[in-house]
Amino acid sequence: MFIKWDTNQNNRLEIDELPKGARKNFQFADQNNDQHISLAEHINFLSGKRKIKVISNLSYGKTSNARQTLDLFIPLNYQNKKPLPLVIWIHGGGWKNGSKKTGHLPSRLPAIVQTGNYIGASIGYRLSNEKVWPAQIHDCKAAVRWLRANAKKYGIDPERFAVWGASAGGHLASMLGVSANNKHLEGSIGTHLDQSSHVNAVVNYYGPSALLTMNDYPSKIDHNSPNSPESQLLGYPIQENKKLTQKASPLYYVSPKDPPFISFHGTMDSLVPYNQTKVFHQALLDKSVRSVLITLREGGHSMPLEFTQKFVIPFLDNELIGRGKPLKSQNVTLK
Repeated sequence: MFIKWDTNQNNRLEIDELPKGARKNFQFADQNNDQHISLAEHINFLSGKRKIKVISNLSYGKTSNARQTLDLFIPLNYQNKKPLPLVIWIHGGGWKNGSKKTGHLPSRLPAIVQTGNYIGASIGYRLSNEKVWPAQIHDCKAAVRWLRANAKKYGIDPERFAVWGASAGGHLASMLGVSANNKHLEGSIGTHLDQSSHVNAVVNYYGPSALLTMNDYPSKIDHNSPNSPESQLLGYPIQENKKLTQKASPLYYVSPKDPPFISFHGTMDSLVPYNQTKVFHQALLDKSVRSVLITLREGGHSMPLEFTQKFVIPFLDNELIGRGKPLKSQNVTLK
């Protein structure tokens, strides 16, 4: 219904896009009063739950760049008794496409925030056709610093930050996890440079970890090509400057100080080879970092929607709230 009504395809509903009979409900569905209805607001209204307040397009970089903004998801059943942990979503798209709107999908941040146990943030970042690496990680770290600086204002616990990303977003989430206090990757975006960009847990959905070895396994993409997503990210064919390419790879930074990870990957992923996550997981274990690998047998470049409830939330509950038992690595077969 949302897609059908969204006639201008801008991922939000204005009042004149709604059928006449539905316009009377516009003010009730528009929970943050920004004069449009997001997908999360649409779903909340139709479900009758209305459990989430969404605050859109907060600038974390003190710029006018729409890519350097984030959306906050706050549970309405939050009683403000104590600060809640934060889960940050980073979108995919080969570093050259995509937007923070994917964090609004029902199985992403809404599913987590509706538990009442978390606040969510979906962040944007500059794409490779606007600025090459390390602009993307500079933006992500600036967003984390902004969120930590504004934690008290929004009821966030600054000591309990998790980050979750898919594909290119998984790469950036992993980079956040392994590069705390790295001056080269910190950047100088925003006005909160005194804040830390560290995170306390990482959820990695099939993100690249070692860019130089992307072509060592079957893929639909020639990753060494000048036009590959990785080469466009760095601004040169990745094999032409191996030292710099290494420095854009999470595997390069793994250390015993890294936070707990849970990684997901399908064995038949034709875009990011499964081996990328397999070797990253092993490198974390070798450094005595808590790491869980969920292998989806015959899985491609996606994860089942139910994995949010089955694995992601239990992992976050255990690591950030101290609830339940630690998850174990396992192989899952597609039904």
